[in-house]
Amino acid sequence: MSTSTQGTRQQVTPELRKWIVEQAQAGHSAESVLKAMIASGWTEDVAVDAMESTLRGHLNEQAVAQGLPAAVPVPEPDVAESPLYLDVGDRKVSVLQSMHDPRVIVFGGLLSDQECDELIELAKPRMARSLTVATKTGGEEVNADRTSNGMFFQRGENELCRRIEERIGRLVNWPVENGEGLQILQYMPGTEYKPHYDYFDPKEPGTPTILKRGGQRVGTIIMYLAEPEKGGGTVFPDVHLEVAPKRGNAVFFSYERAHPTTKSLHGGAPVLAGEKWIATKWLRERKFE
Repeated sequence: MSTSTQGTRQQVTPELRKWIVEQAQAGHSAESVLKAMIASGWTEDVAVDAMESTLRGHLNEQAVAQGLPAAVPVPEPDVAESPLYLDVGDRKVSVLQSMHDPRVIVFGGLLSDQECDELIELAKPRMARSLTVATKTGGEEVNADRTSNGMFFQRGENELCRRIEERIGRLVNWPVENGEGLQILQYMPGTEYKPHYDYFDPKEPGTPTILKRGGQRVGTIIMYLAEPEKGGGTVFPDVHLEVAPKRGNAVFFSYERAHPTTKSLHGGAPVLAGEKWIATKWLRERKFE
């Protein structure tokens, strides 16, 4: 394997990108490609960025050619250097677990006990049977797969919502205006939300209407407000992962294309004893209106 570059100028040229793709197709490892680039005069940071962006673009082109939706930018917490904590301005949040495929990150202490209690108390007078988006029409409907009670706050509806939304925006590096309002959900014994995807299926007739409000959903963060005595975990069946619903903690996951290949299938396991309360925040491609 060999390469020639304009290393002194450190410009990522089309020729370099073509060479990177050729090396990947020939079966060379990412480490060996990176070493060859550095040996040819590329600085490590430029080489890594060039390789990552090139291969990401190449994989996306292949996916689209096979009929998959194009990948889009997604929220991404700053965990590249494996930090134990993230400073989000008004709070230090623990990084408890990080998975790349699917992209799932578990955070500790995103919310205080007081914030959990306040959200529940503010939500209680407005609780009703939870609805789901009706992708055939763009409206809402009762769904037998979801047996919780719930309500929505408007984005920025009160000081508490604004504070939490701004904290989430800093945590996942995503504009606050791209988020839907906080949804509060209550699960009693026997209730659940069977495994589902949060993105909107492009094949459904109502999806174009839904997307007008802010584009596709690209990320979700589920915050646990009250712990059940048993059950109620957030499950990811494709990777056999279950996140325990510990009060104040949260699970974040993103999905760069509206397709099962993201492995973002997830659900709320049945509550076996006690009550589970959660706050869900969905993040869109663009400003949600």
